[in-house]
Amino acid sequence: MAREFQRGHKAKISDLTAGTDLYVGVQISAPGLTFDISCFGLDANEQLSDDRYFIFFNQPKSPEESLQLLGAQAGDTESFRVTLDRIPPQIQRLSFTATIDGNGQMSQIGPGYIRIVAGGEEVCRYSFDGSEFTTERAVMLGDFYLKDVWRFAAIGQGFDGGLEALLKNFGGEVAEEQPQAQQPQAAPSFGAPATPAAPPAFGAPAGGPAPAPAPAPAPAPNFGAPAAPAPQQTPPQPQQPSVHTAPTVVAPMTPPAGTVPPPAPAPGQHAPQPGFGQQPPQQPQFGQVPGQPGAPQGFGQPPGMPQQPGAPAGYGMPQPQPAAGPGLQAALQPYKETATGARWTPQNQQMMRVDLNMGGTPVLARQGSMVMYQGKVDFSYKSAGFAGRIIGNATGQEMQLMRCTGRGQVFLAENGAHLHSIELQGDGICVSAENVLAFDESLQHEVRRIEGHGIPGGALFTMQFQGTGTVVVKTHGIPVVLPVTPTTYADSNAIVAWSSAAQVIISSQVRLRRNSFPGHSGETVNLQFRGAPGNFIVVQPYEV
Repeated sequence: MAREFQRGHKAKISDLTAGTDLYVGVQISAPGLTFDISCFGLDANEQLSDDRYFIFFNQPKSPEESLQLLGAQAGDTESFRVTLDRIPPQIQRLSFTATIDGNGQMSQIGPGYIRIVAGGEEVCRYSFDGSEFTTERAVMLGDFYLKDVWRFAAIGQGFDGGLEALLKNFGGEVAEEQPQAQQPQAAPSFGAPATPAAPPAFGAPAGGPAPAPAPAPAPAPNFGAPAAPAPQQTPPQPQQPSVHTAPTVVAPMTPPAGTVPPPAPAPGQHAPQPGFGQQPPQQPQFGQVPGQPGAPQGFGQPPGMPQQPGAPAGYGMPQPQPAAGPGLQAALQPYKETATGARWTPQNQQMMRVDLNMGGTPVLARQGSMVMYQGKVDFSYKSAGFAGRIIGNATGQEMQLMRCTGRGQVFLAENGAHLHSIELQGDGICVSAENVLAFDESLQHEVRRIEGHGIPGGALFTMQFQGTGTVVVKTHGIPVVLPVTPTTYADSNAIVAWSSAAQVIISSQVRLRRNSFPGHSGETVNLQFRGAPGNFIVVQPYEV
């Protein structure tokens, strides 16, 4: 039986099916609207660093054919074949999207879905409809992403702008579109058995015949846009051109270097036929000596009208393009909002964006950490209760929190600290309350005591987070993550977090003989960590 996903749900592919050769089907429709359904193969930074992994109507497969566009079949508007064990290591996320071709809004769509089929059996499905969107013209439906193992996440995130804007969001380059009639392309064959009754080779769902073999598609340009038509050449005009019908093709603005102007015709002889892009000989202007060449006319400029310095070119002359300066938009481009379709998205090293539309779980954040927000978001005080305040004051692990609910995006930051989102999936992590900026309300958190006789500065206790969700940790500077070994020690004032399965022991280097003399090293008390392989600690380059 297929597993039903809700927006924000995630699961390991291995928990859904043991297969790696998967069929992905998308169903989306609306009256009078046409949709472009695509797959973006993204790198570790969620950018389209290789245009060959942008799979859409004009580029139906990746180089090694690990991603293939199959076309409409089995009741799906569009379908893909995804072979996970053939995807190259630099591709770590596959984002399946749908965009409206032309005018329209995602609020107009009817019930739709994205589903995964393995071995002919549907294993999971994420359903959506137009009530979840407003004026968006694109939607990020679902993602395959590599985190130790391949996983699937139901995204359902609307996106303003069409396919071009979505491509720019993923770091792709948009070539200048050229008008050209698109030739209908049949879906490529993936080598299904010849017998109609047999299931497809990779287990596509039953319900329709396998797509017929099609010729290999034409090679795509740099990002897969329709190929630009070959430039047309206009033959020379045999008849005498008039001023208003002079050809408007690109011609030299001034004669090439070394070109000698033709001599004036002798009396009684006909003037030679003007060459391509030249004007007929003109009468000398007022004050000009006959036989002397005048100032060159602009291409397409009416005769007798001299070209004025700084004046615009004639209406028959191609207008010069202004030099493309950096401009305001180019200067602000590196600082634009980053929307990846994930619930938690770092905007830069010091700012985190959380999308409350995804997951349906409120967020608890440090009071005053909101710097801006979009949408309808409500901020309320989160009380720790009487017992919580007593424990927080006694242990130094009190957190003044606010509760963020509603629909929209909230941007969080605090004093320029570096922010790091840590996703928990049933595991746990220990973090000092001072280093916690925000976390999902679904996470369980409690104060945990560190074994030992005490640590200067009150760092005798820490906060432990467990469950499924994300916690955002802040650090002073860029931290270092170290594996836990039997000889791993850390300064209690520099440690930020560690895996909850690790054992922490207070280690003191105080010796009677060493301290009988004045002065000390300043490193007398540290934390020693022990644990099985896989445990870690996070240390910042700063001591509180």
